[in-house]
Amino acid sequence: MFVNRRTVRIEWGDCDAAGIVFYPRYFAMFDASTHHLFEAAGWKKKELIREFAIIGTPMVDTRAKFLVASSFGDDIVIETRIAAFRNSSFDVEHKAFKPAPDGEVLAIEATETRVWAGPHPDDPKRLKSKLIPEIVIRRLSETAHGA
Repeated sequence: MFVNRRTVRIEWGDCDAAGIVFYPRYFAMFDASTHHLFEAAGWKKKELIREFAIIGTPMVDTRAKFLVASSFGDDIVIETRIAAFRNSSFDVEHKAFKPAPDGEVLAIEATETRVWAGPHPDDPKRLKSKLIPEIVIRRLSETAHGA
């Protein structure tokens, strides 16, 4: 599968009173990482919306397992890939790694399910799931790695 890795610096505002990342901040990082994955595959969000006449890819389910805490000033690497495609939905897998003396240690495992959504034919203000285009599935299923 196509994988994108990006380094994220943990900022002061990401942390709670205990000095570790406030967990909802990770979900914002993961959302951005999904968009970075599509960009690495050749589609910035604006281009994706225009080219495929979608409104977006709203998240309908998310979960995470927190294994190692991160704090202000840490750099983590978030690795993102599509774990599964269905007709109009797909699962995204995120793994966050922290540097360790012998390489990297897995800090977080997270998944999200998203829907490929366009305007509802009866009411353009509502969403309706659409089939995921074959080119999207093919490109995000390749074994090449993003930047």
